Amino acid sequence: MTAAVAKSLNCRADDVLVCSTGVIGRFLPMEKLEVGIPQAAAALASTPAAFDLAARAIMTTDTVPKQATRSAELRGAIGTKTVRISGACKGAAMIAPNMATMLCAIMTDADLTPTEADAALRASVNQSFNCISVEGHMSTSDTVLLLANGAAGTGPLDTDSRAKFQAMLDEVCTDLSTAIIRDAEGATHFITIDVIGARTRDDAFRIAKTIADSPLNKTAIHGADPNWGRIVSSAGYAGVPLREEDISLRINGLDVYRDGAPLPFDPKTVSDSIRNNRDTHIEMTLKLGTARVRYWSSDLTAEYVRLNADYTT
Repeated sequence: MTAAVAKSLNCRADDVLVCSTGVIGRFLPMEKLEVGIPQAAAALASTPAAFDLAARAIMTTDTVPKQATRSAELRGAIGTKTVRISGACKGAAMIAPNMATMLCAIMTDADLTPTEADAALRASVNQSFNCISVEGHMSTSDTVLLLANGAAGTGPLDTDSRAKFQAMLDEVCTDLSTAIIRDAEGATHFITIDVIGARTRDDAFRIAKTIADSPLNKTAIHGADPNWGRIVSSAGYAGVPLREEDISLRINGLDVYRDGAPLPFDPKTVSDSIRNNRDTHIEMTLKLGTARVRYWSSDLTAEYVRLNADYTT
């Protein structure tokens, strides 16, 4: 594949990066790729329509194309120019931290060294693509690329502009990664999980991930069941030292558990807040420190089971 692309683009095969998805262990049909790669190369264009076509071309079980763009005036050694970041990704299932079966290409005309691009992308990915989960199953082919060509003409960015670029990249990565969760296979709810007040970010991340990956939590949200015990117990088995009295919990802004004790609440009110809204917010507050994490997930539905039960048969 790299050789075929390099021939079409007149570049080195080592300059080509391959992104792949599909059934694990099955080889891709090279006879089709050898025909299709020159056709795709001949259709290259720098128009918004071409960008949209590329985003649609990588869709598999996705139901919508996923794109995000930001721009800002940034200052560099040569001057101040408009710098853009645009990205497209695909993914709807087999999604877990460390990305899993999703592919993402982000492009910018900023002037970045490989070291700067690597550091910026890792920082953004750690709070976006590595904070999403559909069913907690990691894959073999997860990829996020940041391609920078310096065409904006600013020269190397100054300190303030690098910070602005990082914020733009954070937003693009968050938009793209959460778009995957909003399009999760069979999902009827988009779940935002905030864990606040942990000792370290790693502790907060472990608790949030455990809450997100629990099939019992996912099915409870699907059924609009305000079963706070499942969520609190998830924190208990996340492997983070804590006590019951360290934990408080809110669901959609409604208090259900505080300082280790259940609160009186109207189950119907909480249930209706879940059932009548696609977005569900779980907020767990601890009394251990100041670290926090935001994490995104989806509910687990019979449609998800149907889609993945007969995936290859």
